[in-house]
Amino acid sequence: MRILFSTTAGTGHFGPLIPFARACAAAGHTAAVAAPVRFAEAVSGAGFAHLPFDEPAPDVIGQIFGRISQLSFEEANRVIVAELFGRLDAQSALPAMTKIINDWQPDLVVREPCELASMVAADRAGIGHLQVAIMTGHFGPAILGILHGPLAELSTMAGLPQERGAELSLRADTLTSVPAALDSGELVLGEPGAERPPSDHGRIWRFRTAVPASPVLPAAWGHPDEPLVYVSYGSVTSRQSEFAPLYAATLDALADQPIRVLMTTGHGLDPADLEPIPPNSHVEQWWPQEAVMGEAAAVVGHGGFGTTMTALTGGVPQVVLPLFAFDQAVHARKVVDVNAGIQLLGGVAAVAALPDALRRLLDDPAYADGARAIAAEIATLPDVAECLPVLEQFAGRRSKGGVR
Repeated sequence: MRILFSTTAGTGHFGPLIPFARACAAAGHTAAVAAPVRFAEAVSGAGFAHLPFDEPAPDVIGQIFGRISQLSFEEANRVIVAELFGRLDAQSALPAMTKIINDWQPDLVVREPCELASMVAADRAGIGHLQVAIMTGHFGPAILGILHGPLAELSTMAGLPQERGAELSLRADTLTSVPAALDSGELVLGEPGAERPPSDHGRIWRFRTAVPASPVLPAAWGHPDEPLVYVSYGSVTSRQSEFAPLYAATLDALADQPIRVLMTTGHGLDPADLEPIPPNSHVEQWWPQEAVMGEAAAVVGHGGFGTTMTALTGGVPQVVLPLFAFDQAVHARKVVDVNAGIQLLGGVAAVAALPDALRRLLDDPAYADGARAIAAEIATLPDVAECLPVLEQFAGRRSKGGVR
C-alpha cells in the first residue's frame, strides 16, 4: 500500500501519527507525510518523506494570536478551532494537498483531526481515509457547530456538497492510543474540561503505541534518594512570550522541596537563560519522556496529549496545569476523573500551588494506584503493528462522495 499521513505543523499533532506510520513502513508499505513547508525537519527527522503544502502567512497567524490574547479561554479556543484550523490552515493547504493526492496516488489517507484539507481532498478523489486521535473524547455536533461555516467553504472549494465536510468529520473512523476509560464524552468548548454524553460517531480502534524504554537520566544531580519529578510544558509553550515566566517560576517554587526536578523546556528556551538553576533541579531542552517514566515518581505538565499519555502509560501520577488549549483542560479533567492526578487552574499563577499539590500527590498512594490502573488497561491493548488489517480494509475503498 501507499499510505499518505497528513498533519498540521505541531509536534503534538504529528506525534500520534508516527507509531502508525512506522508500523506501515515496518510491514513493507510506503508511507509519506504531507505537512506544512516549515515542518520538513520534523517529518524527515522521524524518518519519512515530506510532501509539503502551504499554510497561512506568518503575519496572518500573528493577527489571530494577537486577537486571542484578549479573549476568554472559551472564546480563544473557538477562534483557534474555526479560524485557524477550520479556515486558514485548511484553505491554504487544499490546493497543494489536492495535487499531492493526484500525483502521489495514495491508496489511503491517514490524518490528524485538525488537518482538514486531506479529508476533503481524499473524499473528492474517492480515496479511503481515517484519522488518528490526538486527544481524548470525540468531535461531535458541538465542535462541528463551530466548524460548520469553514467546513462548508472547504467542501465547496474541494468540489463537494457544502455539508460533506461536516458529515465526514462527524463520522470519521479513528485509530487511537487512548483506552476506553479515558475516552467517553463529546468535546465542547465551554468550561475547561467540559464534555457532553457521547453522540454518534465513527468506529474506533484502540492500539498500544508506546515503545518500552529503559530508564535513562541525563546527569546526576540533587539527592539520589529523593523522588524524581519530571516537568514538561510541551514543545510549543516556551515559544509563547506570555508563558516565558512559567519555567523560572516552576523551578523557584520547587527549589526547597525534598525532590529532584528534571525539566525540559523545548527548543524555544535555552536552559542557560534559567540560571542559576536550583541544586535540586536539572534542565534540558529535550529528553525522551519514555526514558524518564521508569524513574519518575510524578509528572508536572500542561495537559498536552503526549506528556499526559506518556505518564499514564508509565503509571506515573501527575499534576496538570492547563495553559492555552481546550484539549489541555479536557486531559486535566480526565486525569482527575480516574484519580491519576491533580489539576491546577489559573495558568502561570497556579505554579504557586504546585508544591502543595505535589506533596499531596506523592503522599497519597491512591494517585499512583489510579495511574497504574490506567497503565494496566493500556497494556492490554493490541500492539500498533496490528493496525495493518484495519488500514488494509480502508485502502483503495471509494468514499461515498468521491469523484474520480
